[in-house]
Amino acid sequence: MLASIGYAVAYTGVGIVLLTLGFLVLDLLTPGHLGRQIHEERSVNAGIVLAAGFLAQGLVIFSAIWNNATSGFGEALLYTVVFGVLGVVLQAVAFLVLDLLTPGKLGRHVTEVAFHPASLVLAAVQLSVAGIVVASTWP
Repeated sequence: MLASIGYAVAYTGVGIVLLTLGFLVLDLLTPGHLGRQIHEERSVNAGIVLAAGFLAQGLVIFSAIWNNATSGFGEALLYTVVFGVLGVVLQAVAFLVLDLLTPGKLGRHVTEVAFHPASLVLAAVQLSVAGIVVASTWP
């Protein structure tokens, strides 16, 4: 039981670091400070996109742990880090590609206070990319 508690703490610590990394990358891709946009400016768009990013990253982390747990703790933790970072990078790439394919600046639309449908499209892209990464973790 103590080993399981230790594993849970380690996986959660890695998960929090990966979620933080995802937040920081999304913050770099959008103008201004994303946290301020959500909490002070009350941008629904930023909230939708960040929530989808967290859900997407959480799915990737869950999948990496779930599908590699029998490999042993160290190897499974490594898979979690590798696929978690890969998820962040691929979501950023998808953001940039979507920005190129759509008019205007996606990052600006995401931080607008008034609702913009681009936030839903970006949220769907983030979750879709996560689904692809999740599928790649299955043995």
